[in-house]
Amino acid sequence: MEIGEQASGGITILRPVGRIDNDTSAEFQDKLLSRLGGGSVLIDFTAVEFISSAGLAALMTAAKQAKTSSRRVAVAALGSVVQEIFAISRFSRVVPVFASAAEGIAALQ
Repeated sequence: MEIGEQASGGITILRPVGRIDNDTSAEFQDKLLSRLGGGSVLIDFTAVEFISSAGLAALMTAAKQAKTSSRRVAVAALGSVVQEIFAISRFSRVVPVFASAAEGIAALQ
């Protein structure tokens, strides 16, 4: 899995590409948790085509860590499949969801 990274105003923006599933969720979680040490993190899902329960668990772990360290985790730009998965799992109650990365950055600053 490729995970692009950018900093913007004290926020780390992660841009995973492809699928976040059993094969890639550990790498995704490791990257996400390591970046939370430096501040809030926005995950731009523009290039993510699918997220499994393992990927959601990685996000849940990051959300818990963020809460205990006064950091924030949010997601943005969900494609239709990922958006449906978030809706079915009610994951938007755990992690804030924004329509675009720009909206997410503005909200986290």
